[in-house]
Amino acid sequence: MSENPTFDRIKEYVTKDDVVLFMKGTPIFPQCGFSSVVAQVLTHVGVPYESYNVLEDFDLREGIKEYSDWPTIPQLYVKGEFVGGCDIVREMFESGELQQLFKDSGLTEN
Repeated sequence: MSENPTFDRIKEYVTKDDVVLFMKGTPIFPQCGFSSVVAQVLTHVGVPYESYNVLEDFDLREGIKEYSDWPTIPQLYVKGEFVGGCDIVREMFESGELQQLFKDSGLTEN
């Protein structure tokens, strides 16, 4: 057991599902434009993902920033690895790199 129960919980979240999005709000009701963009990209690509609303959990909201060493939310994880935030996800999507990552990870067929 680590000294940080929030980190333990985050590690469990990012390893339990193949694609995990920490966001403000939910995919149906995002409460931040950046979170909305990433949720829309994931929906468009058609990859199933789990999301966690950091606005409902202060420890998670602050802990995820420290866990990833990334100061902003949303944050996307694929197969337990941190991918990035909104700008990185958008750029990867526009270049086709995100779709290739999902394909290489066995999460999509095309």
